[in-house]
Amino acid sequence: MRLSKEHIILETPDFVVVNKPSGLLTIPDRHNNELPCLQTSMKNAYGEIFTVHRLDRDTSGIILFARNEAAHKYYSQLFESRNVKKFYLAFVSGQLVPKQGSVNEPIMDHPVVKGKMVTNRKGKSALTDYQVQEEFGLFSLVKLQIHTGRTHQIRVHMKHLGHPVAVDELYGSDKPVMLSAIKKKFKLGKHTEEERPLLSRLALHAAQLSFTDQQGKEHLVEAPLPKDMQAVLTQLRKQAPAQKTNPDTSIS
Repeated sequence: MRLSKEHIILETPDFVVVNKPSGLLTIPDRHNNELPCLQTSMKNAYGEIFTVHRLDRDTSGIILFARNEAAHKYYSQLFESRNVKKFYLAFVSGQLVPKQGSVNEPIMDHPVVKGKMVTNRKGKSALTDYQVQEEFGLFSLVKLQIHTGRTHQIRVHMKHLGHPVAVDELYGSDKPVMLSAIKKKFKLGKHTEEERPLLSRLALHAAQLSFTDQQGKEHLVEAPLPKDMQAVLTQLRKQAPAQKTNPDTSIS
């Protein structure tokens, strides 16, 4: 993958904020170096680059990279001390009750399935706040803030609530979001043999990051919903009478 200007949200001498596309690893896979990786693309574009935090492969959205060792140390400590506010948008199955709340459930490795996590009191502390933005019956658009950075935290916590993130093969269902499931009188076009999914990947997007840089300047960076998630939202708004709890998808 080659980085383009549309992927760069903010660039300074100390850091670069990138809008990562879904399907792209943050760092190289230890077992398969052939898989496309954002870190490699960043090194090709910037030379020296340091990874501060990560997103799951299928999660899109904001990642911050440091451009020198001093910045790497500063931003790594900023994330570790939880002085960075991280907000996500997700489509989850069904309708949440209550519409706003917190999940404070420790997370640990699954005892059997490698690469999977579970809630367990013996695990590491994990706290996620959520707020329903819009409801559509089949799905809800939810804003989430994670106060800890556990592996698959949002996905595990949403499963714990009984409302897994859409198109999550590990914690819910890998079934893609189809227009036929949203539109009541859906018909294929005359020259279309098979319906194409609106969304065929994990419906999770890192939408906003708030932090203070080394000079004491506060930054609030946002990544708009990617086209596939926006297409789902547009169709849901068209076809289903939404109950808007807080329809500000920019998460201001």
